[in-house]
Amino acid sequence: MSRVFIKTYGCQMNERDSEAVACKLLEYGHEITDEEEKADVILLNTCSVREKAEQKAIGKASRLLNRSSTKKKPVVGVIGCMAQNRGMTLLDELPGLGLVVGTQKFHRVPELLERKSSSGPVVELGEEIGSQNEIKHHLHKGDSPTAFVSIMQGCNMNCSFCIVPKTRGIERYRSISEILQEIEELTLVGVKEVTLLGQIVNAYGRGQFERVDGKSPFVQLLEKIHELPKIHRIRFTSPHPIAFGNDLIDAFGRLPKLGQHAHLPMQSGSNRILESMNRPYKIEKFLHIVESLREKVPGMRLSTDVIVGFPGETLEDFELTKKAFVQAGFEMGFIFKYSDRSGTPSVEMDGKVEVDELERRNHELLDLLEKQSLSSNRRMLEQAVEVLVEGEARKGGGQLMGRTRCFRKVNFEGDSSLIGEIRMIEVTRATPYSLFGTLTN
Repeated sequence: MSRVFIKTYGCQMNERDSEAVACKLLEYGHEITDEEEKADVILLNTCSVREKAEQKAIGKASRLLNRSSTKKKPVVGVIGCMAQNRGMTLLDELPGLGLVVGTQKFHRVPELLERKSSSGPVVELGEEIGSQNEIKHHLHKGDSPTAFVSIMQGCNMNCSFCIVPKTRGIERYRSISEILQEIEELTLVGVKEVTLLGQIVNAYGRGQFERVDGKSPFVQLLEKIHELPKIHRIRFTSPHPIAFGNDLIDAFGRLPKLGQHAHLPMQSGSNRILESMNRPYKIEKFLHIVESLREKVPGMRLSTDVIVGFPGETLEDFELTKKAFVQAGFEMGFIFKYSDRSGTPSVEMDGKVEVDELERRNHELLDLLEKQSLSSNRRMLEQAVEVLVEGEARKGGGQLMGRTRCFRKVNFEGDSSLIGEIRMIEVTRATPYSLFGTLTN
């Protein structure tokens, strides 16, 4: 059997997919290695949502295929969103590529590798009924109290800038019972926090599962998870404003395990640009959701996604985005510069923003975010906050890292035996990105 190295580009969903692929490979007797140089097979799990991630993956694959070595060259495969998007063209762009596997075939990777051993390049991009039920296996390392749980695949929205419907297909949902079983199994290895994943995660079950007592299938799922005694925190990403109904807003007020953080992708503060993006809400409706969440949960911390420089965005449109950004009081965000993605309607739109102006707007909004984040974090000084200890801090130095109920990152000195525990930390220092503190118990 082969030693396999997996490199992941993109979001949490890509990370979750890679973990499921690794589990399948182990099941078939392969070995997963962290050492690229020792691998017989190198799989690049790719993202197509942003141009930069795609170009990184292309560059990495090209270097792997063209590097000189006295040893037998590894089989190089591209799996995931970019494979789905580019398909057969990758074989021309990357001569020598051995495997191209789309987003509904992750669980087939081991058997496709077997086919590769007796033939030329293997390409598998087809749809598969029930593929959403295959992303359920985890690598139980026993060293993390958090886990991602995929509850659906695909997207039925048609945002004019987004490639996801093409790469992930239509929405397909897992059953509540299977999701609960997966989470219960995770609690057996010490998981205390789960993050539910889906392209439009809060649209889970729409059109397929019934509303009950006015509650959407997604809220019903949250309630069931909330009943699990060993789960202390529930998060979810990435939602869509149109599926942030009153039942979900109310859930934040009556389900304490949801915490004090919500992600709300705004994309733009201009109704004209939102319409061009094919985002089916107006900024007034969006800000009403923000206000309702803050009223429901005091101390609610909000994050967002924004695209600057969308085709046709004028200075006035950008100022409206800044205004809405301030009014919403976002304390965390992902600010993206618009880039063309082949196969999306926005590619053909007029009014592309010049690169220099795109950079200026991007930096201006990032600066605004940093100021708002720092101001928000400073309000936590001298407070004791509840932290779930996740692991060692990225920079080490004997420090641990955990997160608050409102998803703030906290670094503090402590012994590794605290990993997985929930402890109170007194905040002594704040930056725009993290809090620092000391144990109080």
